[in-house]
Amino acid sequence: MTQPTEYEQVTYNSPDGGQIGKTAADKIGFYGIAPIAQRAYTASVHNTTALASSTDFNATHLAAVQEIQKTLIALGIWATV
Repeated sequence: MTQPTEYEQVTYNSPDGGQIGKTAADKIGFYGIAPIAQRAYTASVHNTTALASSTDFNATHLAAVQEIQKTLIALGIWATV
């Protein structure tokens, strides 16, 4: 006989959805990584106009991808080992 799968709900099924972290200063972490606060905003990296203006992969694109990677690593979502 197969055992039923059991999951723990993180939200309470509110019609408006769920939220993790109330402010950018609230710390969160995943998979045993120490919780961290939201990474700081960097205008040059978050400039979506610069990313959309070129069909070539350039240094701006690389910086944006690296920022995403650093954020996911810091949260414990991107495995590094």
